[in-house]
Amino acid sequence: MKSGFVNIFGKPNAGKSTLLNALLGEKLAIVSNKVQTTRHRIKGFLTKENEYQIIFSDTPGIIEPKYKLHEKMMSAVKSALEDADVGLLMVDINDDWRENDELFSSLKLKVPCIIVLNKIDGVTKERIDEAEKYFQSKNYCKKTIAISALSQKDFSGLINVIIELLPEGFPFYSEDELTDLPVKFFVGEMIREKIYQFFGDEIPYHTAILVNEFKEKNTLVKIQADIIVQRETQKIILIGESGKMIKKIGTSARADIEQFLEQKIFLELFVKVRPKWRDNDTHLKEYGYN
Repeated sequence: MKSGFVNIFGKPNAGKSTLLNALLGEKLAIVSNKVQTTRHRIKGFLTKENEYQIIFSDTPGIIEPKYKLHEKMMSAVKSALEDADVGLLMVDINDDWRENDELFSSLKLKVPCIIVLNKIDGVTKERIDEAEKYFQSKNYCKKTIAISALSQKDFSGLINVIIELLPEGFPFYSEDELTDLPVKFFVGEMIREKIYQFFGDEIPYHTAILVNEFKEKNTLVKIQADIIVQRETQKIILIGESGKMIKKIGTSARADIEQFLEQKIFLELFVKVRPKWRDNDTHLKEYGYN
């Protein structure tokens, strides 16, 4: 039996969350084309009885912190660096390789690391070969593998390489567990994903979700959540004319949550203003950024 922590690191938008979801066959991490979508360390378990248990961790894209929220996000990265048995260092193959090299070198990981060259759809074999040659010369690189997380190309090869590098050991979690995070966390993330989907560059980064109520009744689950913003103008935008936008968020989020829970839900959303919440330790703790 092999088991261990396989933690995914990389720049924002390298495809880490897409990879986690594809490896597990379940959507645990929300995705968008905006940077800093992932704010937490999200663990997902891939278990094959008597053979292996891989504890994957999606981590926030590594950035230079500007707010206490960013500091909390980078603390999630730090915890993943400390307990990794194998590192997946993810590179958008179309990105600057030198910048990625500098980032990976700064992590100072002491465990075997696989360079995952992502987004290879439409990329020439010559460029893939060149990227593999570039990273294979680096001290932190144990293996390289080229994949497309979005189209799930060459995934079996990645799993085989991971299993090869995993230590022997007993499973940490039962076979039927998929994650160690509560359902309320994923409900909040699905609501936040809609804000990234429907709004421009500024609004999503000023927004947090607080799930206040999650009550399972006979026929449905009642959920009440607050959307937290920093300014009144942002609240007005989120609500929209005659409540059009908040209704759009709620309708779209409800469909995803019902699919996730496999149960009907009643979803009630409010928008509340908390000035400078991203730099307030009390607010950050309340919103789940411990």
